[in-house]
Amino acid sequence: MKVLLLAGGFGTRLSEETGIRPKPMVEIGGMPILWHIMKMYSQHGFNEFVILLGYKGYFIKEYFANYYLHSSDVTLDLANNQMEVHNNYSEPWKVTLLDTGLHTMTGGRIKRAKDHIGNEPFMLTYGDGVADVDVTSLVEYHKQKQGLITMTSVQPDGRFGALITDDQNRITSFKEKPKGDDAWINGGFFVCQPEVLDYISDDTTIFERDPLENLANDGKLFTYRHSGFWKCMDTLRDKQKLNELWDSNECPWKTWE
Repeated sequence: MKVLLLAGGFGTRLSEETGIRPKPMVEIGGMPILWHIMKMYSQHGFNEFVILLGYKGYFIKEYFANYYLHSSDVTLDLANNQMEVHNNYSEPWKVTLLDTGLHTMTGGRIKRAKDHIGNEPFMLTYGDGVADVDVTSLVEYHKQKQGLITMTSVQPDGRFGALITDDQNRITSFKEKPKGDDAWINGGFFVCQPEVLDYISDDTTIFERDPLENLANDGKLFTYRHSGFWKCMDTLRDKQKLNELWDSNECPWKTWE
């Protein structure tokens, strides 16, 4: 089953980084967040990726075209135009880099991958969020429900800590970053049947609006509730938090060795 990764947005809320690179290439622990997401899928045996490019997509093309340079030590013999790679490790990945247009919406990007999907189920997620989702269980759940699409839903932490008070309005303790308002939201990590593409009209289609709403109205959209770790890197603060977790070796999304 192939994994489609949405990696073409402008990332305007992280403009401190995205002025010079696409958001999926912003680094966590010295590696692009895109790499972290792919490692997560690979841990579950899914190694075929279609990366849907847009804004500054050439950065992502260059990264994978020169993967050895980015991940290994090298000796360059300039006189003879030769390169020797030392201690190289290659991921078991097959990566298709698909230019889906600069201003194409999420639905349009997905539909442009039709020829690469074929008539097979596929997975889909955003190129800026990490989680410890059990992808194997997610796929099995999707098969059991026999819908056209399964969306992973999550309950994000509240942005601020909460105050615990007594009946005198006296603060008795603090609660660090509690869950938000108990609402479940779209956390990405979809499993889709190929018929999902029929719900997408053209490049202007926002996947999260008409397609998902129509799939829900048709009774074909199910959700897989994930109560574990999930974090979307929307802002510089999110990036800093993810790096803090990585540096402290408390990064729940790192399910690989």
